[in-house]
Amino acid sequence: QVQVVESGGGLVQPGGSLRLSCAASGSIFNLYSMGWHRQIPGKERELVALFTTSNGTKYTDSVKGRFTLSKDNFKNTMYLQMNNLKPEDTAVYYCKVVAGTVVRAYWGQGTQVTVSS
Repeated sequence: QVQVVESGGGLVQPGGSLRLSCAASGSIFNLYSMGWHRQIPGKERELVALFTTSNGTKYTDSVKGRFTLSKDNFKNTMYLQMNNLKPEDTAVYYCKVVAGTVVRAYWGQGTQVTVSS
């Protein structure tokens, strides 16, 4: 079993920065990917940034040049540095880990990011 915990959300003004953290613990075997998704009420959850062991890192177009995903492999922790935040970045951000000998996805509980003046 894998546990996923996000942290680092909060309220920030437009143009500001936040760093989200995702800590994965437990039986992490055969890690395939770690990624950040976000969801606004009434809308589908969307992929923001994704790291895969096979293809590296990619970002959705709306955050390219502003968000940076990084990983600390020793700690099984992933970070999302978010700069130049915009009101449209407001959402609940979720971390997703895909791993296991029987491959499955594990989600965290989410962390709220609010960008407002």
